[in-house]
Amino acid sequence: MASIRASNVIPSSFSTSSSRCRREIMTVKATINMPKLQNGSSLSLPKLTTMGLVEKLQLRNGYKNTTTTQFEKLSPSPKASDPMAIEKLYAIMEAVANRVEMHKNMGEQRNNWNNLLLTSINSITLTASLMTGVAAMGAGGAPLVALKLSSTLLYLAATGMLLVINKIQPSQLAEEQRNAARLFKQLYEEIRTTVSIDTPNSNDVKETTAKVLALDRAYPLPLLGVMLEKFPKTVEPAVWWAPLRNRKAKGLGGKNNGNNWNGELEGEMREIVTVLNRKDKEDYLRLGKKALKLNKILAISGPLLTGLAAFGSAFVGHGSWAVVLGVVAGALSTVVNTIEHGVQVGMVFEMNRSNAGFFKLIQESVESNLKEREVERRENGELFEMKVALQLGRSLSELRDLATSSAMKGEANHEFASKLF
Repeated sequence: MASIRASNVIPSSFSTSSSRCRREIMTVKATINMPKLQNGSSLSLPKLTTMGLVEKLQLRNGYKNTTTTQFEKLSPSPKASDPMAIEKLYAIMEAVANRVEMHKNMGEQRNNWNNLLLTSINSITLTASLMTGVAAMGAGGAPLVALKLSSTLLYLAATGMLLVINKIQPSQLAEEQRNAARLFKQLYEEIRTTVSIDTPNSNDVKETTAKVLALDRAYPLPLLGVMLEKFPKTVEPAVWWAPLRNRKAKGLGGKNNGNNWNGELEGEMREIVTVLNRKDKEDYLRLGKKALKLNKILAISGPLLTGLAAFGSAFVGHGSWAVVLGVVAGALSTVVNTIEHGVQVGMVFEMNRSNAGFFKLIQESVESNLKEREVERRENGELFEMKVALQLGRSLSELRDLATSSAMKGEANHEFASKLF
């Protein structure tokens, strides 16, 4: 009987618990299942405004959360710029890029001129000298006349070619074009930087155009009419820049502690200019004068020697002096031509002139800033000091030490400002 009661009790308790579970499941389903929406109705959910730690870190790093998986870089609001000025600067960039290629190709061509003309003239001169010697050993008659005439014509041809090559100085022409290509490439990068991070205006267009035209005048492409004088009376630094205009660094001037200029920095810049004038620029001008003097002597000696050799070869058979003059003068002419155009003395002169111009540019840049009374209109002092230090191949501490040494020792200071060349 007890077992029967137990069996009756168990099903009843089981049914009670199962009914409770059924009710709980129905309750959960009711809370989970979304209600069916009628046609044309929409369900609006409140937007979550809670921001997690990751999103906060991303906003601190300059990103904003646009979706759950994509982030967009925050950028400062663009400043007002002139669209026409930007288009003009892009047009100038295209012209500058074209000039870079033109001067590069022209420099390679004129370097080839130098090598080919040097080899050709030396070959002609040595051949004429050899023919003069052979003619002197001949018995006479028609062979003697033929050798004499051939050697004389070869010497005259070499003389004419030397007059031309010494006038245009192909090695110097090649160095001019290399400098022009480098400076135009530098200008191209300046324009690209201005367009990328600055707010160009009409003044930027005028300034950039003036720089392009100044470079065109400093390094002309044609040879006739506008070629630079290869043997000037006085040696002056090369000038390839337009009149300097102070450009304050955007966002760095005015309210930033006097535009980072002070009396100490002004005194430092004055001392740097003094060292540049006394040591660097003067030294390169002195070397340029020596190279120019040597080049003049060689340019005159080469054609003169080949002319004397032609005269001697024409009188072979009328005495030993004619043979000596024809052979020796021809050999000496080859040596002179090799020194002048093989060593490229004209290129050395142009290189020294260009280096002196580089120091003059730094000098004028410093002086134009110091002459400006309103520091807000100057270039930012800290940035300008860094530029000067890098141009001279020095760190900021080395630049300051140089200025201090120059102020203490004066002319007794024998240290050059530049460590690059």
